[in-house]
Amino acid sequence: MSIAEDTADTRSVPSSSPAIELIGIEKRFGPVQANRDVSLSVTPGTIHGIVGENGAGKSTLMSILYGFYEADSGEIRIDGRRVTIRNAKDAIRAGIGMVHQHFMLVPPFTVLENVMLGAEGAPLLAAGIGAARAELLRLGREYGLEIDPDAIVGELPVGLQQRVEILKALYRGARILILDEPTGVLTPQETDQLFEILRELKREGVTVILITHKLREILAVTDTVSVMRRGEMVAHRPTAETSRGELAELMVGRKVLFRVDKGPASPGAPLLSVAGLGVVDSAGVTRLHDVSFTVRAGEIVGLAGVSGNGQSELLEVLAGLRAPTTGTVRLGDLEIAPDRPSNGAAVRAAGVGHVPEDRHAMGMVMDFDAKESAILGHHTDDRYNAGVLTDPGAIEEACRAKMEGFDVRPPDPSLKSSLFSGGNQQKLVLARELDGDPKILLVGQPTRGVDIGAIEFIHRQLVAMRDAGAAILLVSVELDEIMGLSDRILVMCGGALVGELPADEADDRTLGLMMANVPLSEIRAQGRTQGDPA
Repeated sequence: MSIAEDTADTRSVPSSSPAIELIGIEKRFGPVQANRDVSLSVTPGTIHGIVGENGAGKSTLMSILYGFYEADSGEIRIDGRRVTIRNAKDAIRAGIGMVHQHFMLVPPFTVLENVMLGAEGAPLLAAGIGAARAELLRLGREYGLEIDPDAIVGELPVGLQQRVEILKALYRGARILILDEPTGVLTPQETDQLFEILRELKREGVTVILITHKLREILAVTDTVSVMRRGEMVAHRPTAETSRGELAELMVGRKVLFRVDKGPASPGAPLLSVAGLGVVDSAGVTRLHDVSFTVRAGEIVGLAGVSGNGQSELLEVLAGLRAPTTGTVRLGDLEIAPDRPSNGAAVRAAGVGHVPEDRHAMGMVMDFDAKESAILGHHTDDRYNAGVLTDPGAIEEACRAKMEGFDVRPPDPSLKSSLFSGGNQQKLVLARELDGDPKILLVGQPTRGVDIGAIEFIHRQLVAMRDAGAAILLVSVELDEIMGLSDRILVMCGGALVGELPADEADDRTLGLMMANVPLSEIRAQGRTQGDPA
């Protein structure tokens, strides 16, 4: 039976039928069992969460539902009818849309062009454009997704780009919408806006499947949650009847510590010093303005701010990837200035480790084997070479040791980097950068897209590095992470540092207002006026 026949037949199916049923789904990639006898039932017009550790099989399961992969065995039912989904076109015909963690948009195209790409709707493009524009405006009004159809997608903030992805799915008739880690690149404000959109979609009868590792978000927006562990479905819970602690324990098979377990810092001499740093990009836009701070041995300094306020440019200068326009940087004995730019090799030689914000663009080569990604930037080290040639045996042995030490799953050095889950990719990058015991560690978004068990592990590694005497600069949009890990917190807004405070004096309100460029003195004065000791 074809998808088209199945979809037509669903009109006569009673509304009590689940919107989605997955029955006994199995999927294997070589030696890796990604899904094992997975069954799932999703009620129509609800928001259903799926949680699990990185590599638990969540994304694989949804990729089967959307037609990116075909199950080795098992059954898929949509609105009570069995369907065969061999590709994304079949899924779209069945009313399924998917918003991926990494957006699939064409940056130079307009919103309208991206939405209608591949679904032009008429043999003459002009006729199709007119109909598509009218439909896009209607969808925007109906679902609270208003956006300028003529805006260039590459110039939109990431929250609006995600809105375009949702509109693309709805434009193609999706009544079932899958969102894979949708908040990994969003600010807290953008996350709140997304959840309002999801609630509106639910009110309009759309069924939403939300894949995320963020348990607070699951508890805030879903009706039901299912838990996967190591390829199997281990539990289903009404969201109102569960808790963050129970879900975390179901995910990892043990109790999880939600706070960062660390003692007080014992700071030493400054190892990283920044003075009057400024960056003007090739378009003449000022990205950093008069930035000055220090990071001492044995402390973690957190840098908080809404994404896009200069944090990325700062990390690029410190890592030797971008030349400063003004000011100086001192990394141990290495000095960087406009007339003395540096590079990644020189920075590494100065004892600096760098965990980049975007592991795909800067941390790994997706087509490389894991053992190759595990030595990127360190490939000239004597331990990986035998004379003028690399030593494959030494490289593989070193990768296995990193995988064992950082619990990278599956522990296969020959597996392509792209085939690991996001959290396991992150652990491999972290293992590589910590392997040489750097004196200074630059860490950008260390737990973006990472599950709760891996977050706990990564935090322990960073605290251990601090306690061993490393100077750590932590950049994160996760305020809980900044407050939990940092000894001091710097706040950035508009490319400038706007304040500093000890971590034990920070809270969500204070940091949020500072990120909006409200002076700390004014925040404290308001707190005293309102009877708040802060």
